[in-house]
Amino acid sequence: MKEEYRKLFDTPVDRRGTHSLKWDVRDNELPMWVADMDFETAPCIKEALIERAKHGVFGYSIIPDEFFESIIGWWQRRHHITFEKDWMIFSTGVVPAISSIVRKITTPAENVLIQSPVYNIFYNSIFNNGRNILSSDLVYENGEYHIDFVDLENKLKNPQTTLMILCNPHNPIGKIWSREELAKIGELCHKYNVTVISDEIHCDITNPGKEYIPFASVNDVCRDISITCIAGSKVFNLGGLQSACVVVPNKFLKHKVERGLNTDEVAEPNAFAMSANIAGFKYGDEWVSKLNNYIYENKKIFYDYVNKNLPKLYIIPSEATYLLWVDVRKYTDDATTLCEYLRSKTGLYVCEGSEYGVNGKAFFRINLATSKYNVLDALERLKAGLELFESESK
Repeated sequence: MKEEYRKLFDTPVDRRGTHSLKWDVRDNELPMWVADMDFETAPCIKEALIERAKHGVFGYSIIPDEFFESIIGWWQRRHHITFEKDWMIFSTGVVPAISSIVRKITTPAENVLIQSPVYNIFYNSIFNNGRNILSSDLVYENGEYHIDFVDLENKLKNPQTTLMILCNPHNPIGKIWSREELAKIGELCHKYNVTVISDEIHCDITNPGKEYIPFASVNDVCRDISITCIAGSKVFNLGGLQSACVVVPNKFLKHKVERGLNTDEVAEPNAFAMSANIAGFKYGDEWVSKLNNYIYENKKIFYDYVNKNLPKLYIIPSEATYLLWVDVRKYTDDATTLCEYLRSKTGLYVCEGSEYGVNGKAFFRINLATSKYNVLDALERLKAGLELFESESK
């Protein structure tokens, strides 16, 4: 890794007092919960935003062709799929888009299928819109997760099930679904007339040598039944700029989605979103490659420390995202209580697994997109907290 990049990622950034959701914590706390990064964004994006700010006028913005073209080029180069501009719609975020799509293409009391444990906001997007949450739980076996396709088919064949939300790669477990798994999902959803929203927001954060497979790229069936949600917000740390893209190859489905996004007023950009995304997707390749190397190094530091000092913890193998999903069953079946204890005693703030579904109650999720200094600090806090927790539990 070039020294300039290592210095960039190694240097802690003080985010306190910046109205940061993640860092709105007490002075002694180390937040490693919500999925945003502590790194400065790519230099090309900073430069583009500075130039935009210098203009000094921040009126209403349009969505230029260059926005879509930059995304098309990025996915061609890095993910081996060619989107067409006519498939693409701007949105102010993946979550607003998912909620809008749930409202537009399903009706109240229909089932929306998910695969628990899964990103907690999916539950909100379904429940808050008066739809039923139906989970085909991932099976946890021999330290890994897999899909129970018999259960999946049984739930897809229910006439009340009209939509599936796929997390690809999967948050929180960090799994990259194989082409065969994605094809099987597409085959079953097509068989039972179920549309698939594929949330691919974490797709660019992968271990070196690993590549995710876009759901729409698998075959014609997957392409025609899919609505893919993508964004630069995770990979370039642009969550606060509220920008995403929804890709819908099926023109009839696209019409519905586009009408929904416009009706819900989540299809207009802010003054900085275009400049940031265009710069990142056009010029950010090298930075992202170095970022992935750095995150992978952080994962190795975490694995090695836990294996040596905390062997009762088990970390689910992670191929993607900057998140780790940690099994704490040898300490307790109640990770919520443990996470509250760790925060109160050590200041380490991680996400309790029950947020991601009932079958996550003995796990926690931790975010490693931060400096190595913070990772090592977190590990020392985790060790001290677990030792104290265990001694008080006897």
